[in-house]
Amino acid sequence: MSAEFRQRKPSEYARMFWRRKWLIILPAVAITTAVSWVVYRLPDVYESSTLIVVKPSTLPSGVVPTITEESLTRQLSSISQVVTSRSSLEPLVERYELYRAERLRGEPVQSVISALRKDIKVEVNNSRNDITNGFNISFRYRDPRITQAVTAELASKYVDEQTKNTINNTTSAKQFIDEQVRQSKDALDQIDKQRLEFMQKNLGNLPSQAAALVGQLTGLREQEKTYISEVGRLQDRRSALSSNLTLIKKQAEQIRDDVAKNTTDPKTTVAYSQLVVRKAQLDGELTRLKQEYREKHPDVVSKQKEAQQVQDQMDQMIAEWKDKIKQEQERLKDRPDLAAANIANEIKLLDGEIKRQQTLLTEIERQIGELTARINGIPGTEVALGALEREYQTKKASYDALLAQQMKIDLGADAATQQQGESIVVVDGAYLPSRPVAPKRLMLVGLGVGFGIGLGLLLAAAFEVPRLFTIQTSEDARHYTGLPVLVSIPRLLTAPEARAVPRRRRLLLAAGLAATVISIPLLALALKSIRVFEFLSSMGA
Repeated sequence: MSAEFRQRKPSEYARMFWRRKWLIILPAVAITTAVSWVVYRLPDVYESSTLIVVKPSTLPSGVVPTITEESLTRQLSSISQVVTSRSSLEPLVERYELYRAERLRGEPVQSVISALRKDIKVEVNNSRNDITNGFNISFRYRDPRITQAVTAELASKYVDEQTKNTINNTTSAKQFIDEQVRQSKDALDQIDKQRLEFMQKNLGNLPSQAAALVGQLTGLREQEKTYISEVGRLQDRRSALSSNLTLIKKQAEQIRDDVAKNTTDPKTTVAYSQLVVRKAQLDGELTRLKQEYREKHPDVVSKQKEAQQVQDQMDQMIAEWKDKIKQEQERLKDRPDLAAANIANEIKLLDGEIKRQQTLLTEIERQIGELTARINGIPGTEVALGALEREYQTKKASYDALLAQQMKIDLGADAATQQQGESIVVVDGAYLPSRPVAPKRLMLVGLGVGFGIGLGLLLAAAFEVPRLFTIQTSEDARHYTGLPVLVSIPRLLTAPEARAVPRRRRLLLAAGLAATVISIPLLALALKSIRVFEFLSSMGA
């Protein structure tokens, strides 16, 4: 059966602390003394600060933009990175021999630069309500004059870097905007050139010429109708003249044909009839003779010759008649026909005029075709020209905006070069500190006392806490056994034991005092080597 832990009374705890009083006091004294020695040997740290404000621009805000608090914060962050860089701080360390002790201890330059950065503080001004765009630069160091000098030089570095950044930024912005303006101008010129070439190439199909082209087309259509009518009229007249010419030619042919009819046919004459009769008689006699005689009989031959002579006379009469008709027809044929000639000449003239009119009509139709093609090409030209025009207007608007921006940046660059724009200036110069701001020795010593007492209490608890779980008094026996205590017998010592107890206590106290005295310099040396209070001093400052 286990019993619950017995709660002690405050008087019992007080007796425990009194019993272990030297175990609490001696560590507290040792640590307090070592801490006090280390703290009071810490060097004094002085602080100097300067106030830098933004000087308003002398030019209108439309020319040079006003620096806002957000912009000021970003600008300070950018400038701080440059000012607190190693290349900027290392010359300060060398010039003013900063952190000489640390460097003599062999600490690397980077550690020294890091310590210097920690001692530099830049913050937006909150102490003076009359200054809105301002910031404080403060620096802490062990020597007041060096502190003042370094603070002043840091302020000048900020001012110089801000001026340099402003000039560099405006110069870079000017170069950038100049390049953008040049590229935009080249693009605009290219579009303008394309537009000009397109207009020159499509000079006859421009939308502005649509009304004129339609008017020309209407006029050509009217001319075409006129020429068509004229060609039709000329062709009708030619057809009429051709018909008349055909009739005249037929009439002339009829006249020539009538010559044979009007010329006496020899077959109708008496002489021809007599020759026919004579021929018939001779043929009859020749037939009879051939029946009586052979072909070569002289009578037969004589009759044949006589019949042939008659036949020749008949043929000669017919030939003469035909020659006479032919001669008459030739005569009539060669006789000029003035009416037919006039009509033929007129037809020839009409053919020439019709050909000329048709040539003009063909030219008109060609012109109408060209005008129609140009008018049909106007919508496509208008669309392409509109696309070029829109692209031109877009690039022109961009170019105009860039020109306005370029003018503004040029004014800003001139203002920055002539220091007419906003800039930062030192209002309150770095002052010479008269009192140190660190370390806060009383606070650090108080921390040492608290730590010493806490260590003593911890040591006392290490000895006393195990005794709390054992039976030490009659109250412990009564609580843990549950039995009544009838009598308690104190510890009985012999005379030598009674004399040895105080002597042992004195020896333990002397050993504790000796350990305390020895531990004080050792603790001080350890605290100094780990530089914990220098760290606490910088943190508390």
